Amino acid sequence: MTPPGTEAARAARVTATAPFGRALCAMITPFTEAGTLDLDGAQRLADRLVSAGCDGLVLSGTTGESPTTTDAEKSALVRAVRSAVGAGVPIVAGVGTADTRHTVELALQAEKAGADGLLVVAPYYSRPPQDAVEAHFREIADACGLPLVLYDIPGRTGTRIEPDTMTRLAGHPRIVAVKDCAYDLLGTQKVLARTELAYYAGCDEYVLALYAIGAAGYVSTVANAVPGPFRSILDAFDAGDLAEAARRQRRTIALTELMMSAGLPGTVTAKALLGRLGLPAGPVRAPLRPAGRETADGLLGAYERLMSEAA
Repeated sequence: MTPPGTEAARAARVTATAPFGRALCAMITPFTEAGTLDLDGAQRLADRLVSAGCDGLVLSGTTGESPTTTDAEKSALVRAVRSAVGAGVPIVAGVGTADTRHTVELALQAEKAGADGLLVVAPYYSRPPQDAVEAHFREIADACGLPLVLYDIPGRTGTRIEPDTMTRLAGHPRIVAVKDCAYDLLGTQKVLARTELAYYAGCDEYVLALYAIGAAGYVSTVANAVPGPFRSILDAFDAGDLAEAARRQRRTIALTELMMSAGLPGTVTAKALLGRLGLPAGPVRAPLRPAGRETADGLLGAYERLMSEAA
């Protein structure tokens, strides 16, 4: 048996349980100051994130402002980022909508543009029952050739993907993973025990907790600014140093709280911080509004403290 801290063990874990790698970033969608899609900025940001430790990128999710980007913009973003990072970096494209037919259209479009996987959120607003939720995901999985990541975020959608529904969906050959933002540790463990679905922590404060019980890794918003410190949590755990992994997780708390729990969407705070760092970001699209100067100052201070401690 391979010792748990070796390179071979880490590679085996990635191959067996993390179909898109361990450390994924829910990338923002950069815009120009005029509010148009900034494809050059997206390419530069994607290259930086991969160079700094992201295994893969999730585009057009919540953080990527999917509700306010057009179908054509979503497709152009996938093509541009694929060109920037090359064929070896997994790209997961957000295609989820409240309309099954529209979601299928976006799935086929993302496949054609060069995505490696699809992030599909539970249908929102209409709050369908679980049999309809299951049918929605099955129709999308049947319609295209890419693997699906189910996005469970009931706080935004109003609809949970219940553990029993997850368990049934796990039998579909193209439903392979879950982005978990349900804040239900017991439910997560039930699905992990019953299925081979790869779970990704979608809440940055849960990265180590979920990884320790068998998750594949994370899809992080905060990693837009600090990809290295988040990856280092997983590296310490895989090396067998649980105390160090916990210390590294705790180091991220102040920045995570400011970015994700301070009353503003993570898209807004991520773009504010990236802008202060001179990285591609640009404005957010209405109805979102930019962060104020005081918020941006606080984010920058927390970023500098984290990077100093992680050095």
